[in-house]
Amino acid sequence: MNTLQLIVLIVVVALVLLGTGLLFLRRRGDFTPPTDATTTDRADALGTKTGVDQIDLADVDADGVLIDRPVDEDLVDELVEEEIPASFRDRLGKARTAMSGYLSSVLSRGEVNAETWEDLEEALIRADVGVNATMEILGVVRERAEADGTKDPAEIITGVKDELKSRLGGQDISLAEGGDPSVWLFVGVNGVGKTTTIGKIATREVADGKSLVLAAGDTFRAAAAEQLTMWADRAGAAVIRGAEGGDPSSVIYDAVEHAASAGADIVLADTAGRLHTKTNLMNELSKVRRVAEKGAGTVTETLLVIDATTGQNGLVQAREFTEAADLTGVVLTKLDGSAKGGIVVAVQNELGIPVKLVGLGEGAHDLIPFDADEFVDALFETV
Repeated sequence: MNTLQLIVLIVVVALVLLGTGLLFLRRRGDFTPPTDATTTDRADALGTKTGVDQIDLADVDADGVLIDRPVDEDLVDELVEEEIPASFRDRLGKARTAMSGYLSSVLSRGEVNAETWEDLEEALIRADVGVNATMEILGVVRERAEADGTKDPAEIITGVKDELKSRLGGQDISLAEGGDPSVWLFVGVNGVGKTTTIGKIATREVADGKSLVLAAGDTFRAAAAEQLTMWADRAGAAVIRGAEGGDPSSVIYDAVEHAASAGADIVLADTAGRLHTKTNLMNELSKVRRVAEKGAGTVTETLLVIDATTGQNGLVQAREFTEAADLTGVVLTKLDGSAKGGIVVAVQNELGIPVKLVGLGEGAHDLIPFDADEFVDALFETV
């Protein structure tokens, strides 16, 4: 080995040893990457309560004040000009299929008999309307039919539809404002689509001329903050993010305070998914709601996001979250992919909480206000 080769070998070995040493120090926590002094100074200027060191600085000027983000005009145009919005008729195929066999059996009989009521009971329970709600609904319809002497199965089905519409309709499904700013909290278990729901609502509200701040209160899942930032970039909304694993209550508090100083209309606050059976997590959610109202904002909506495919488990979730967070409404996602759409009836019948929005697809415009008449007609359509 000549001298040059020996020198090269020594340099390579030295570099390998240096890299190994740095990796070891990083894993021990003794190595801190250099920070951007400008970024640190600007974050400090915000006066955050929890060391919110991952604030989206694109939304903050030199004085630490939130500024408007550019709006994705193409996305806004897509929403405004959408000529064929998602419809219950087109998107409830699975739920309708689950019902159709029973309804066809009812209609195939010449007149109403005991089997008629059994088929209707089976249809509603399998659609996850719930046993209690099913028995109440059919009890009312049967009593009315017997009093009127109704023998036509088609009229019985119409009676069931009318009773469902009566129970589901008449609810205020608007999203309430009234604070400076208004705060809308989104809660639910893991994987139901809270962050995506917030993004879709943000896109719609910005298209309607509202100014928004999104609060990345799910500090335990790094991907949640990234996902929320992506939606904010599309909609032209500001984002406040906290350190990973930080206190979600303080992140949301900071978001509300910054929204107030910037004159934003609404804060959409994400929260970490939590099991409704975990008492400590539910207590934390109660704290989040309390802290959100300690500053300038007012919590005008606390929306439980439920995956429609979970069926009756969604009702159990709704009960527990109602106690922890004083729910004002439900957002039902993935209704287009579920044969259990009757959970809408169960939630409103047993808890008195209106389903305000439903997800009928993946697009931003596929999250639509719940319409009781359209929902029931689509569910019972047999053609």
